[in-house]
Amino acid sequence: MSTDADTDTQDPEDELRERITNFLRRNFPQIQMHGGSAAIQNLDLEEGSVTVQLGGACSGCGISPMTIQAIKTRMRKEIPEIKSVNASTGMGGHEGMSGGSGMSPSFPGDSSGTDDEGPEAPF
Repeated sequence: MSTDADTDTQDPEDELRERITNFLRRNFPQIQMHGGSAAIQNLDLEEGSVTVQLGGACSGCGISPMTIQAIKTRMRKEIPEIKSVNASTGMGGHEGMSGGSGMSPSFPGDSSGTDDEGPEAPF
């Protein structure tokens, strides 16, 4: 009798997983545009923690630590249920929360033609 049972009975974990996926697509389109991927590896609704695995071109990308930091910072602000974000490229390094929290990552296209001291992006 209920025609919109799908929307009324959606699992809270599925709904949160969908919000996280949409967040990643909306805020970080450059991941896919440059041959990378971002996938949810683990989601713990009770703890409010999520683990995101960056793959593809992200695995060898020099700006992936900045992307990871931006994901961690923005996701906790935009999705209040998320208290802890773990993310890595799977390259054996642990990209933690240490480092300048005031760091503002920039991505290709943000400031065209500016020379700075950092390495050139591979795209």
